[in-house]
Amino acid sequence: MRLRSLGVALAAAAALIALPTTHPPAAAAETPLSQGKSATASSEENAGTAAAKGVDGDTGTRWSSAATDDQWFQVDLGATASVTQVVLNWETAYGKDYKVQISKDGSAWTDLKSVTGSDGGADTLDVSGQGRYVRMLGVHRATQWGYSLWEFQVFGATGGSTQPTCGTANAAQGRPATASSTENAGTPASAAFDGNTGTRWSSQASDPQWLQVDLGAAKDLCKVDLTWETAYGKDFQIQASADGQSWNTLKSVDGATGGTASYDVSGSGRYVRILGTARGTGYGYSLWEVAVHTGGTGTPPIEGGGDLGPNVIVVDPSTPNLQQKFDDVFKQQESSQFGTGRYQFLLKPGTYNGVNAQIGFYTSISGLGLNPDDTQINGDVTVDAGWFNGNATQNFWRSAENLAIRPSHGDDRWAVAQAAPFRRIHVQGGLNLAPNGYGWASGGYIADSKIDGTVGPYSQQQWYTRDSSVGGWTNGVWNMTFSGVQGAPATNFDSGPYTTLDTTPVSREKPFLYLDGSTYKVFVPAKRTNARGVSWPANAGTSLPLDQFYVVKPGATATTINAALAQGLNLLFTPGVYHLDRTIDVTRANTVVLGLGLATLIPDNGVDAMHVADVDGVKLAGFLIDAGPVNSDTLLRIGAPGSGADHSANPTSMQDVFVRIGGAGPGLATNSVVVDSNNVIIDHTWLWRADHGTGVGWDTNRADYGLRVNGNDVLATGLFVEHFNKYDVYWSGERGRTIFFQNEKAYDAPNAAAITHDGIVGYAAYKVADTVGTHEAWGLGSYCNYTSDPSIVQAHGFQVPTTTGIKMHDLLVISLGGKGQYAHVVNSTGAATSGTDTVPSKITSFP
Repeated sequence: MRLRSLGVALAAAAALIALPTTHPPAAAAETPLSQGKSATASSEENAGTAAAKGVDGDTGTRWSSAATDDQWFQVDLGATASVTQVVLNWETAYGKDYKVQISKDGSAWTDLKSVTGSDGGADTLDVSGQGRYVRMLGVHRATQWGYSLWEFQVFGATGGSTQPTCGTANAAQGRPATASSTENAGTPASAAFDGNTGTRWSSQASDPQWLQVDLGAAKDLCKVDLTWETAYGKDFQIQASADGQSWNTLKSVDGATGGTASYDVSGSGRYVRILGTARGTGYGYSLWEVAVHTGGTGTPPIEGGGDLGPNVIVVDPSTPNLQQKFDDVFKQQESSQFGTGRYQFLLKPGTYNGVNAQIGFYTSISGLGLNPDDTQINGDVTVDAGWFNGNATQNFWRSAENLAIRPSHGDDRWAVAQAAPFRRIHVQGGLNLAPNGYGWASGGYIADSKIDGTVGPYSQQQWYTRDSSVGGWTNGVWNMTFSGVQGAPATNFDSGPYTTLDTTPVSREKPFLYLDGSTYKVFVPAKRTNARGVSWPANAGTSLPLDQFYVVKPGATATTINAALAQGLNLLFTPGVYHLDRTIDVTRANTVVLGLGLATLIPDNGVDAMHVADVDGVKLAGFLIDAGPVNSDTLLRIGAPGSGADHSANPTSMQDVFVRIGGAGPGLATNSVVVDSNNVIIDHTWLWRADHGTGVGWDTNRADYGLRVNGNDVLATGLFVEHFNKYDVYWSGERGRTIFFQNEKAYDAPNAAAITHDGIVGYAAYKVADTVGTHEAWGLGSYCNYTSDPSIVQAHGFQVPTTTGIKMHDLLVISLGGKGQYAHVVNSTGAATSGTDTVPSKITSFP
């Protein structure tokens, strides 16, 4: 990261401000869809300001809420509608920041518009979306009172193709069926789907029980008919699934009385099941017949699987002109630091001789075997810095994965900076992490890899290696951190650069694409505890066929992406740049969102890029979020404020997910990543407010916070966060842990006054909130390079409570060439930096 006017960081994220146009109080000619419809709210100030007053068409009556933020007002349109405009006629107590959202079912919400800085009056918002429920979700009030609306008006159209057209055929008849149990051989699961009302399925006499049918392909579901025998279900759910494992509830029924009943549903899936939770008799559950009807809105279900798009280059050892394919992409991508090209090379299992795959910007290379040794390269996978005169500090945004490399000259060269992971690689030789000529280098990350020879970092200033094995490690500059690495050097931070932990407390390797015969699948590795060494070839985990993924290609809309998620599909983003006009909402447990070739998400018009619900086991991996020119509140949010569920058995993970704010163009975001869920694993991220490129300036690419952690028991392994206007990392959750942190403070702080707060000069790179009682971290470095005002003396790099539950190990601060200094390392402890010699000031243990 040294002399980073030459650059080193990744920055991306999104935009949020959608300032409304204002008009006189709602004067649209047509009657709003919302007028007179059923309305509800999070709260009502009193009986005279009920929710119904906000949709009664009378501008002299109003709804008002309790006097707190985070309030909502919701209207049920009575049927699915195509919504084109929402008008909010505010009373004096108006919402300054709020969102307008839409939902099909009143529970899963999609942002239509995010508004920041409203001045009250009438806000007229042009929107586009389909749903039955529309709501205003307040974020910040403009006054000390609550939120108050004279009228909330929704305009659009119902009817046409949005109306249900449910078929009469039984899509379940004769299809394969299973059940949690059967009473005896004469009452199998299949008997409920045979079209014969004289045969039946019946279960054992206990709760819960379920009956499931495979429709053979994803269907648009609209109605389910149940014909109960005397032993009926009193309370049950009708559910759908894309894979027969993760289920969405279409209908919950309480207090049923048996007999024959039909239930209208809305959703998609290949599998349908009846989940009984309470029996109506002392016997089990028994159904003569179950009929499933399809058709729904007339919009066909989104199909999983398919081809991988034009920017995925699949090769095998016999591919003609193979070297030329690598060379052509490299020529285009070698210096295209902020370009739009995105490429993924996929190598089928086999042996590749004499190949030198040079890897440029936004290019990934991966083997398609289940194990690295299935794809053997007798040659090289190379990253060098010839494009930048031998300086490797800007070799960002590229990756290598799941290969074996026998280097042609003994050592493979991987001279990278941030956001360039080297995962699941077997190097049958040594690994050189420096550019040719040993110029500046500022990386980097290795995981789940085996290097038979010696790793030579040489000029690399910092590096993190996890759950791997090395034949040796020659040197280090400032901060070399290891966890779970066989052959790692011993800790010597008091006199050298090394911090070594024998194991990694919790880890789970990144999902990856592979070939099972001729069928593409995604392997999802299992969680490991106290891991040491590589995870392969044991390969504990789960394989998911590609038909359980929506293969996203450039041009796909956020609406389609969200529909695929709601249908139960996972996401595989092919290489490309994706503009989002609404937030991607991941609401289902165990969903996989996997990117190829640094697929890039850009939120437009101030929406957030992605929200993940507070559920188990979501896997986010391999993509870049690039901020848009309108301020987004939060580019990526995991969980929701106040999330409290325990996910320790199956945590959500975020791996090789990068954020960039500015650099490729104007970008604004208040927060890059906010983690509200508990037990999340953050495994290698680079959150970068750009210090070079276009759209760069103290206010031009304003971004206050890099990472905010509110959840408990969150673990970060390989945390790179740089250049934010305020705190780069702000940790307020309990029992958080970080293994390796690399940071540079914002170069462009105009003066000390601009970063002074609470009597302190400079925001800490890594702050643990005063309310936190337990936190631990190892191997942390913060560097300053105040090029706009080299006279700035930052109070400290790290700020933490001084209590027995806080344990910080191996911290350092560095002045890069004398461009600014640090007064202390952590709080008011640790020697000041001085001069221009880039000698770190260290503390091995605090307090």
